[in-house]
Amino acid sequence: MTLEWRDDIALITIDDGKANALSPDVIAALNEALDQIQTGERASRAVVICGRKGVFSGGFDLEVMRSGDLEAIGALVTSGGELVARLLGSPRPIVCACTGHAIAAGALLALGCHFRVGGDGDYRLGLTETAIGLVLPDWAVVIAEERLSRTELQRATVEARIYSPAEAKDAGFLDVVVPPDQVLDVALEEAKRLAALDPGAYSGTLAKLRGPCLDRLNAAVASGR
Repeated sequence: MTLEWRDDIALITIDDGKANALSPDVIAALNEALDQIQTGERASRAVVICGRKGVFSGGFDLEVMRSGDLEAIGALVTSGGELVARLLGSPRPIVCACTGHAIAAGALLALGCHFRVGGDGDYRLGLTETAIGLVLPDWAVVIAEERLSRTELQRATVEARIYSPAEAKDAGFLDVVVPPDQVLDVALEEAKRLAALDPGAYSGTLAKLRGPCLDRLNAAVASGR
């Protein structure tokens, strides 16, 4: 996990050299980076969250999810929901640079971002939980209902459909699809565009638009179901 600055845009990069799994440590590091951006000496106008080449995130850490430790599994899923809610409700614009596969919790992480730039190519995005015998947590259903196309909602959640980048844009996982080598540049440009808006008006209007969803999302996370 790295945090760097591109003028007044904070760039958070996730790169573990593998699947960019959302482990307890990775989620803690993401939250720490967001804390630095919000309360540190250097203020950002917007944030870009980027994966490594070919992979945005493969989802929750399978070592934890397959451990049989229900307490650890529950804690990881809850912390993931808290992070997604934090992103969605951020007063600063959050842009996702989806550099490749975004699967399960990786796709949910993208759904929490305000604007999603995806790379074209042989990448897949989707919620695979049903296909591997898991029921989506309540908070995942809430964010899916908020961000996904109504016509794709059942296919994406209940049926665990996996999408190409172009299909993912139509389904609502992504906002734009660009050549893979342009993903970060376009995401930074989008972050600059959003950062140029009046910050008070942006955060105030976002709170009105997302407020009801955030209430449901936070309640769902707290329920632990």
